[in-house]
Amino acid sequence: MFKKRTYTLEEAKKALENYCAYQERYHKEVRQKLQGMYMIPEAIDVIIVHLLQHNYLNEERFTKAYVSGKLKHKKWGKQRLIQELKKRDISKVNITKALAEINDEEYLNIFNDLAEKKFGLIKERNIYKRKKKLADYLLYRGWEAFLVYDKVNELVT
Repeated sequence: MFKKRTYTLEEAKKALENYCAYQERYHKEVRQKLQGMYMIPEAIDVIIVHLLQHNYLNEERFTKAYVSGKLKHKKWGKQRLIQELKKRDISKVNITKALAEINDEEYLNIFNDLAEKKFGLIKERNIYKRKKKLADYLLYRGWEAFLVYDKVNELVT
């Protein structure tokens, strides 16, 4: 049988400093990691305060990095970004700040490139099914409905 690994407060602090330094983390994720290390609630609170004070853990910074990364790499729209951040218990203030930093021109360019690329890959001959496939794809990725339907009508004629 495996023995549970126990950590002193200092060992856990050091481990979580490394965990947070590796990539941006959010509070809930760090709390889950500490619970997985079998830390008691009082120790978890002490470690989270330590990480916040030493700037290892910064939810605003996490949110901005998350939004930027998912927009550029996964090509998610604002609706999907908001949904995913809410799942992670990120505050509305931080979500709003991060979304405000998105450059509108860049956002629309990413949307247009994605829509045109996907449109070129849809082999469906029926015009209505083609429109539906494109619209469903873009909506699933979190793009706003007004953008999606305007683009679908522009591309599928």
